[in-house]
Amino acid sequence: MNKKDIADIRKHFKLGTDLLTIRDIYNVYIKQESNEIYHEASQSFSLLDREQQELFLTNFKKVLGGKLDEKLFEVKFKREEEERENHTQTLLYEGLQADDVTDWKEGMQQIAQKMVQDVQYEKDIVITFIRGNYFKPTKRQPDETEADIRDEVYTTPFILCSMNQTEQPKRSLVFDFVGKEFKSSFMADPIINLASPIGGFLFPTFTDNAADVNHILYAAGKANKPNYHFIENVLDGEEIMTAQEDKAVFEEIVKEVIGHQVNTRTLANMYDEINRMMEVDEEEEEAENVPTLDTRELERVLKVSGVEDVDSDKVERAFQTVIDDDTYELKANHIVPKYTSKSIKIETKVANISISPQDLKYVRQVTVGGKRCLLIEVEEDTIIDGFTIIPEELLK
Repeated sequence: MNKKDIADIRKHFKLGTDLLTIRDIYNVYIKQESNEIYHEASQSFSLLDREQQELFLTNFKKVLGGKLDEKLFEVKFKREEEERENHTQTLLYEGLQADDVTDWKEGMQQIAQKMVQDVQYEKDIVITFIRGNYFKPTKRQPDETEADIRDEVYTTPFILCSMNQTEQPKRSLVFDFVGKEFKSSFMADPIINLASPIGGFLFPTFTDNAADVNHILYAAGKANKPNYHFIENVLDGEEIMTAQEDKAVFEEIVKEVIGHQVNTRTLANMYDEINRMMEVDEEEEEAENVPTLDTRELERVLKVSGVEDVDSDKVERAFQTVIDDDTYELKANHIVPKYTSKSIKIETKVANISISPQDLKYVRQVTVGGKRCLLIEVEEDTIIDGFTIIPEELLK
């Protein structure tokens, strides 16, 4: 499932669309001191009042917000456990097929119980399940009208889950217009924080407009902080790698191949070449997958970046040493996630500097008068506190 697929279904979580319909909604309330369901309620989504529908739709859209491999993760179900009765893949698949709402609700209830098993939440939580249908028009032809594109659509039943914490309302001072007086106001009912879901998932994922029931899209509460216990024990999913972890693996593999010391020119060349790979991929309209670096591709990148004494055996050993898998593929967009923004941090005792990967080639570490200095090439005058700095000739 790529970012375009996610963006497309996400934008249809709104009132009045005919490309996404929600049939049923099932809410489960869990108290923090208990691992049992305190209350549950199931009904047709269309029976909710308009304000409630809008609140939930905004919440569902937030579940699907964020970048892939940072906040959203495509998780593969474990195959060895699929025969288990309460395997999440089985419960979700049967839930999609169930005609009776009671059967669907029972399956979601089992998943909710897995969420609270052996887990102590900091606050009361509300788990919301919905099921519906997502319609995506086939590729539009030049001569088709807006009505024509609705004639042929891909139809995918789906289940989405959202997990939200509750907040205790704060005491406040209000003005009573009837009594014409100021008085304190305190509500005892907990507020469900639908603005910041702490987790959730979408099942199934979509590949080439077809449902992929062997994968589930997991949504973490915060970027690069997935709940591994949730993935393994609730979703029955395999291990995942965040973008942050993938970049750390890349750095360790490169260090294993060329050592811990490198000049900025070589590092800049590596980032430039990897970014070029992504640009070429974006130019191909049908490209669905992010370009990756296996052992052979990383060897090529290192060589064109000016690194000497690199061979396939050395790179394969580095992969095996760092990640114990010489078939592992690094995602290019994890290594250079923000090529034009100031995503590289240079930290020194004197100052911290932020630059973009594309500008790293203008930075050098040099020795002047026996002292190490950071040299930054600039094309314009340098302004400090409104003063234009006078150039000094130090390098002779």
